[in-house]
Amino acid sequence: MTLLQVIVLAIVQGFTEFLPISSSAHLALAPWLLGWEDQGLTFDIALHLGTLLAILVVFGRSWIQIAAQGLGMRFGSDGDLIRMPNLLWTLAAASMPVAVAGLMLKDQAEQWRDPFLIGGMLVGVGILMGIADVRGRRNKALADVSFLDAMIIGAAQALAIVPGTSRSGITITAALFRHVDRAAAARFSFLLSTPAIAGAAAKAFYDLHKAGGIPPELQVQFAAGIAVSAVTGMAVILFFLSFLKRYSLRFFVYYRVVFGIIIIALAFFRRPAG
Repeated sequence: MTLLQVIVLAIVQGFTEFLPISSSAHLALAPWLLGWEDQGLTFDIALHLGTLLAILVVFGRSWIQIAAQGLGMRFGSDGDLIRMPNLLWTLAAASMPVAVAGLMLKDQAEQWRDPFLIGGMLVGVGILMGIADVRGRRNKALADVSFLDAMIIGAAQALAIVPGTSRSGITITAALFRHVDRAAAARFSFLLSTPAIAGAAAKAFYDLHKAGGIPPELQVQFAAGIAVSAVTGMAVILFFLSFLKRYSLRFFVYYRVVFGIIIIALAFFRRPAG
């Protein structure tokens, strides 16, 4: 894998991980459309380390407050989080479905990078997102998210193991169906994704370590990929949170549906590389 390919894929990861358009779909389809060798799930998840860094930078103070409150200490001044003293344990419980799904279906997920499946999920979840965006009453702030809301959103996150779903897309959609405000839904989605991304990245690098680690000749490419995806991810998080305070998800719904239809159409005429 060349340095150019790594940088391109890192930018794709940084942009698509936090927007509701599916990073797994774009990372799986980019090599197919560009004629590159598939980079594999290990490299995909390695790039998640960069996006994990992005979350920790943007939400670092929030996570310190969440952890402190969960351990019975007072810290921070975020009013929404002060009203959620048990959020640490709520997020831990809501993360269990995706953890179980990841452990049980990791090997099968390797075989799910089919353009028809990816395209279908892009379209299907896009339509579902559009319905939720229109029908949700959006009268709940972050502090109003109940334990039941969190568990439903957490269960939805488990679907993100299927390429084309989008972790942020499916969790924001579930939150909107639970009548959470758009910006609050995105913030909760990002907080909920942190343990999942951290666990996936840790598992990937543990597997790499057992396999001998990153080859010396690829260390520069991996470092560049992590740095680029982290910087891109931070910019996208800040943009998306600001965007949702003023606009709906309509653009992302259209993007998913059109992109999904294009992928399905292309799949009829072109076989995946390799």
